[in-house]
Amino acid sequence: QRLDLAAVEAGTTPELLIQVDLAGEASKFGAPPAEVPRLFETAARLKAARVVGLMTLPPLANVPEEARPWFRRVRDLREGWLAAGVPPPMLRELSMGMSGDFDVAIQEGATMVRVGTAIFGSRHV
Repeated sequence: QRLDLAAVEAGTTPELLIQVDLAGEASKFGAPPAEVPRLFETAARLKAARVVGLMTLPPLANVPEEARPWFRRVRDLREGWLAAGVPPPMLRELSMGMSGDFDVAIQEGATMVRVGTAIFGSRHV
């Protein structure tokens, strides 16, 4: 409720993505596919933010092609949720793919990719 009021007062409407956790890796977060429909129902009641799509982070792959099944799975989930009646504006975006596998992600339907390493180089932590 507080987030809704602060956003309304600021005159903004943040667009949100639901991170779908397909691999169940302890180092990553997100909602398992079975929980995502409940998140759509909750998001439909938001007044000051809106869900506009899905994102996923597949397990680290040695070659880009290894990420394809994960990207395809999220795309297939999206198509299933659209067919089940989730409003299309809530599934407009598919954010998947990073610098090493963005080409495969785009082939599988990504509308957003994260290419920071390709632009800025590797992080040195």
